Amino acid sequence: MIKIYDEGVTFPKGFTASGVHAGIRKNKSKRDLALIMASERVPAAAVYTLNTVKGAPLIVTKRHLADGYARAILCNSGNANTCNANGEEIAEATSAMLAAASGIDADDVIVASTGVIGQKLSPEPFEKAMPELVARLSVAGGKDAAEAIMTTDTTLKQAAAEAVIGGKVVRIGGIAKGSGMINPNMATMLVFVTTDAAISPETLQKAVSRNVRDSFNMITVDGDTSTNDMFAVMASGKAGNEEILDRTAEFEKFCQLLSAVSVTLCKKIAADGEGATKLLECRVSGAATKELARKAAKSVVGSALVKAAMFGSDANWGRVLSALGYSDTALDAGKADVAFSSAAGRIEVCLGGSGIDFSEEKAKAVLSEKEITIEVDLGCGVFDAVAWGCDLTYDYVKINGDYRT
Repeated sequence: MIKIYDEGVTFPKGFTASGVHAGIRKNKSKRDLALIMASERVPAAAVYTLNTVKGAPLIVTKRHLADGYARAILCNSGNANTCNANGEEIAEATSAMLAAASGIDADDVIVASTGVIGQKLSPEPFEKAMPELVARLSVAGGKDAAEAIMTTDTTLKQAAAEAVIGGKVVRIGGIAKGSGMINPNMATMLVFVTTDAAISPETLQKAVSRNVRDSFNMITVDGDTSTNDMFAVMASGKAGNEEILDRTAEFEKFCQLLSAVSVTLCKKIAADGEGATKLLECRVSGAATKELARKAAKSVVGSALVKAAMFGSDANWGRVLSALGYSDTALDAGKADVAFSSAAGRIEVCLGGSGIDFSEEKAKAVLSEKEITIEVDLGCGVFDAVAWGCDLTYDYVKINGDYRT
């Protein structure tokens, strides 16, 4: 049985965290430098954006994780450290600053950045803030770290879960940031996860790579794939379970636990899309293959026209079929059913690819809720998938019209 908690990266044993205002952001009321520290060098794994324009921190982190181990995650907000001539040099330098302040090895640092692309990043704020950042490490510092990685996010995003694996209680905790520039092709914006499970780097990497296919890769806010997307996990082994091995019952339980935390974070990210007022969930069933189900679900929540209709509480189901039609799913429109549901009820709007009579008043009520589910049955198979997104509002343009300035 999996239990979900409103906790973060210090929920599992063996981790502390902190977050401070280093001066990277102009707003002095916001923290902008986060640190997550393991009590010792631990197995670690990560996946990264498929955007060919990559932030310097991702390149450095790949080098640092080549041996499958890490000790800390260091992340700044306010500047993406992307498209900078000396970006890698700065990422390595900040890792070295942390090493000097904490006594760990610089090569054991997962380094990440988020914010404006193409802006120069000075190492000076990092150097000044590093002693305080290390001094503030504590089990209570998880929320400070979660706050420090936020950019246009309006809500702090954290989630945790526990379950019995191998006769021991195993915990997983995570924090995330993400509000705009979200259309992942690996994981998502920035997601940092910790676990006290005993698991090898190789097995952990398999779990992480498998996890993203039905969690973070199934979110879209605006169709833009970020340059700095990263999903990183560290495993302390402090739960005391026997080491989890691939292709075992324990591995499946661990993957389910990781999925529980990931999906919770996915929903929080999608619901906090820039300018969003509604969380959209598309549940596709009856697909010929799993991949086609994924494509169909993500196409629907990614459609600007569908998103705009949901903002207006308009049951324009034709836009759903249109999104399915260009999703490369070999759609047989004559077999597709569509329905909308929410806390206000459920209403069918399309059967066998054709419109049916329905109450516009009830549809309006269903679509006026904060969380809306778009149900699609393709009628072509037995596979299903779920994707998450948000509505498209006037505020999205306002936020992104002057994001840099």
